[in-house]
Order: sequence, then C-alpha cells, then structure tokens
Amino acid sequence: MRVWIDLTNSPHVLVLKPVIDVLRAQGATVEVTVRDFAQTVGLAQRLGVQHTVIGHHRGEKLAAKAAGLVDRSTALLRWARARPRFDLALGHGSNDITVAAALLRIPRSTMFDYEWATVQHTINCRLSGAVVVPDAIPPERLDRYGARRKLQRYPGLKEEYYLADFEPDTAVLDELSLDPALPIAVVRTPPVVSLYHRFENDVFASVLDRLRGTQTVVLPRVESQRPQLGGFIVPEQAIDAPSLIALADLVVSAGGTMNREAVALGTPVWTTFEGRLGAVDERLIAEGRMNRLQSADALQLVKHDRTGDAARIRRDPADLVRLLTAPLR
Repeated sequence: MRVWIDLTNSPHVLVLKPVIDVLRAQGATVEVTVRDFAQTVGLAQRLGVQHTVIGHHRGEKLAAKAAGLVDRSTALLRWARARPRFDLALGHGSNDITVAAALLRIPRSTMFDYEWATVQHTINCRLSGAVVVPDAIPPERLDRYGARRKLQRYPGLKEEYYLADFEPDTAVLDELSLDPALPIAVVRTPPVVSLYHRFENDVFASVLDRLRGTQTVVLPRVESQRPQLGGFIVPEQAIDAPSLIALADLVVSAGGTMNREAVALGTPVWTTFEGRLGAVDERLIAEGRMNRLQSADALQLVKHDRTGDAARIRRDPADLVRLLTAPLR
C-alpha cells in the first residue's frame, strides 16, 4: 500500500508522525509533503520525517488563502501525478491534499478536533471518504459539512495517541538555558492567521505583561509576532515542545493543540482562546482539566508539585490508523 500524507502546520508533524510509523510497520510505503509555514519544515527535520517541501502559507486574508489553496493543490497534484499511484491520501485539516487527491481519484481521509473551522471542513468533509474526529464532538455539529455518514470517531484526545510513548527529555531545558529549580511558563501566541480566530486578544496581551521578567518561553506562530516578544525566551528554531510542556509549571495558549498536550502530560493549563469553543475544550473545562482565562490576575507561576498527578492516559496510534484507512475497506 502506498500512502501520501500532507503536513500543513507544525502540530501536524507531531500528530501524524506515529501514524507514519505505524503504517510503515504494517508494510506501507509512506511519502510526505510539507507546507513551508511556521516551524513545520524544521519540526519535520527534527523528528526525522523525510519529506518534500511544496508551497508556503499565503497570508491571513481569505482571498490569499483561496489563492494559496488553488496554487498549492495544483502543485501537489503535479507532484503526485509524477509518482507511482497512491492508494490513500490523508492529512490533519489539509484542504490542499484533499483537493489534489480528489482530482486524482485517490481515496482520502481527513482528521480534525475543532469543529468550527467552517471553510476548512466544508471542503475536507465533502471531498473525503472518512472524517476522523474525537467522540467529544456531537455528530450533529458536523452535519452541515456533509460528514455524518463518513464519521470515524475515537475516544479521548488525539494527544493521548501521539504522546503514548513519549517521555520528556530534560535536554530542552539546557537548550533554552532554563533553570529547573525555578518556575517555568510556556506561552503560545494566538493563531492570528486562522480564519476561525479573528479577535483582538486583550487577555493574551495582559498575560504577556504579567509574565514578563519571569522564566517564560514564548512560542510565536509566525515570524511577524517575534518583535513584540522582548523580555521573553523565544526559540530561534523548532524545539522539543512536548518535553518543554511536560517539564513546565504553567502553560497558556490561545490555540488548541498545545493546551491539550499540557492536559495529556499533566501540566496546569489555561486557554485564552476567544473564538467559539469546540466540544473537546468544552469537555476539558467542564472536567476541570483545563481552565479558561478571563483575567491574567488568575495566573500563579509557582513550581508544580507532580507527586499527586493522575496517571497519564496512553492510547494506541494504531487505532487512529485503522480509522484513517477506512476508505480502503
């Protein structure tokens, strides 16, 4: 079996790396394409994911995104057409591979865990043969995308699958010159280029004011955010973010994946997301596993005592592979 996987954003490298490993262990030939955006290329290199870089992010405006979809899907189509035929194409929210694979009549799957990215899901769900989502998302929320009969649902968080075998490496602390005896905070900037997050985030700005001068690592999503982050530790290249999160005492993020990684790894986490909450985050907040930050005054940066942490939930990535390969059954 030949499988094509497309990575369009840095979290997708972590999500799909175990999927790639399982597929190859099962005897599949896997080829990977990567969009040059954020630290996706650097993270793929760091994790040893062999890949071909095709295209780049075109900007945050809707017209630019539409042009980017056409251009990159066309480039992917040309690349795939020149290779031996693929039996399956898949990505985590990648419109580009879904469109290209549909034009080439390659069976395709998509996965995501945030249901309100309307434009993205309208394309992916209608063109894909399988839609892999967490069971926290009520199926009726996906009806308008044409996904109901294609749903392949999994329990828990996707992070519990791709972090199943993960153990933190303290080398990241030395890499960033962090003192493990002092509290460590990790902050992820808002997803300003995402269509589903068009808000001025005053809470996030106050978070930066409160944490400035502490041992805080800020991970910008795009280079244009970097000049605003004076007074913080800002990595120059892709780092071992899961290890950093696992060793941190506080995580604050306006996005989703890093927050859920913190939940999966037992690190206190606050979300400053100002868009419409998805079902996964609604459940985590209701269960007290994640906090929604209304005011930066609520943040307390102190050493986190992990002696009372609950045992981590570890799930088998092969279960995701089974769902993603549903179009072949």
